[in-house]
Amino acid sequence: MNINKTTNMLRSVINFRNKIFGLIALLVGFGLTACSSGDGSGTMRVSLTDAPADYAEVNIEIHQVLVKANDEDDDDLDETKDMDNDELEDHGWKVVFNDTITVNLLDYQNGATLDLGEVELKEGRYNQVRLVLGDENTVVLNSGDTIQLNTPSGQTSGFKLLVQADIEADQVYDLVIDFDASRSIVVTGNGGYNLKPVLKTANLTTSGSISGTILPTDANPYVYAIAGTDTSGTQVDENGDFRIIGLSNGTYKIEIKPTNEAYNDSTITDIELEDGEDIELEEDITLEASS
Repeated sequence: MNINKTTNMLRSVINFRNKIFGLIALLVGFGLTACSSGDGSGTMRVSLTDAPADYAEVNIEIHQVLVKANDEDDDDLDETKDMDNDELEDHGWKVVFNDTITVNLLDYQNGATLDLGEVELKEGRYNQVRLVLGDENTVVLNSGDTIQLNTPSGQTSGFKLLVQADIEADQVYDLVIDFDASRSIVVTGNGGYNLKPVLKTANLTTSGSISGTILPTDANPYVYAIAGTDTSGTQVDENGDFRIIGLSNGTYKIEIKPTNEAYNDSTITDIELEDGEDIELEEDITLEASS
């Protein structure tokens, strides 16, 4: 056998093999890069919670929850609630919820939330969330009387919530809308009741909470977490437990205001909340009886 010819054949085989291995490595590397880079979109999930109110029920009709990015034109539509999803998309709105439900806000206190839906969004910052309500809104007084809530003209187009939601690839931005029922209902001089929603938002993924137990249970207090001008609140459950969610980092005081006049108010100060932690007060809080 010709040794030179055999050597050349071996070299050709080796070169061919190296090219194949190189191609495989290139394809594998490309595949790993594609997998790690994600699809360039994330998810916004939207839920609803409530602060305490001295009513038996606060029933709100919700039609839509819509989201828009910073770079979209500011399309001030007078009415969106009769539009379908395609029409809303044509105006730059991403649809989280587009239906009709009636919600008793007081069912969603103490850390409880109502899931309104979610939407896939391209990476980027989204600064507008629109909450569109209907006209069938009522309040049930503690006496049992049901009263229609008047919605002032100009609010039928919805309520704009200014947020700074940074959507990242393959991540979930968990937005909660805190609907303050007590401050949202305005009693007029002629005995009417107006609905002027007081709303704020928080990212549940990065925000924290404060929880604990207040005794005796018949005190049935409202509980407020206050940091500077920011106030969030709830009412204890039948066991005296409370949980306030959606709290930013800061130094909080807890104000406790019993609905039973047989007990005094109480305040706990200097609660430091950092890095979105969930703080549970180690000791039960026992309220003093009023003299």
